[in-house]
Amino acid sequence: MNIAVLVKQVPDTDEVRLDPETGTMIREGLGTVINPLDLHAIELALQIKRTLIASVTALTMGPPAADEAMREAVALGVDRAVLLTDRRFSGADTWATSNTLSEALKILGPFDLIVAGEKATDGETGQVGPETAAMLGIPAFTYITSIISTTESGMIIERSSELGREKWSISYPVLLTVTKNVNDPQLPTLSGKKRAHRFGVERLGADDLDLSDDQIGLKGSPTRVVRIHTPKVLRKTTIYESEDLNEGVHRVVELLKELKR
Repeated sequence: MNIAVLVKQVPDTDEVRLDPETGTMIREGLGTVINPLDLHAIELALQIKRTLIASVTALTMGPPAADEAMREAVALGVDRAVLLTDRRFSGADTWATSNTLSEALKILGPFDLIVAGEKATDGETGQVGPETAAMLGIPAFTYITSIISTTESGMIIERSSELGREKWSISYPVLLTVTKNVNDPQLPTLSGKKRAHRFGVERLGADDLDLSDDQIGLKGSPTRVVRIHTPKVLRKTTIYESEDLNEGVHRVVELLKELKR
């Protein structure tokens, strides 16, 4: 069984800044970590590997510094780590990113199962997983909260939806995006860190993929951030104190009527 895990390196901070000219994130000077939800995806792949005969490949797209994230994935226990890195990949939106990842998966695969985090903390879109599945022509199941059982031919999973919890029986190939509830990620061992230190992370560039420059990076991105605006909250606060609940409710109603005018 071949499993791929999509990993993203994200800024280790909440103070994300955008370039006002290009609308892309300014990453210089920021510490980086593996996207926290992707750690749950890695752990799921490794749990399956401990149950079935499986090989786990971690894949990311990013600058050369993302090699560090790949080595962290190796320290956790993945068998293969591949970094998609090329200046022509920079500035990609979710569509161009998914296009690049899906082409790399075609080269590296085929894969029975692809796992990703529900979303990345620096973008919060949750689009890359489903878009990658669509480009590969395979089903996608999102917001996975539990893996009930896993076999060589398929899985029984539980996912969260607006209506509650759903239970599905699925077959391979399939792509899953997982929530933080699916498991508790393990920490890397000392032997894992030693292995990661000497591990050969593979690299693929734009020339290794069957894509033109108009399909990758900023050129291949149909969406743009055209303006950056920081909202200002202007709120008039009214404090009303009373031990009489009915009187308080009456005062709130009067305030709402005044606002409507």
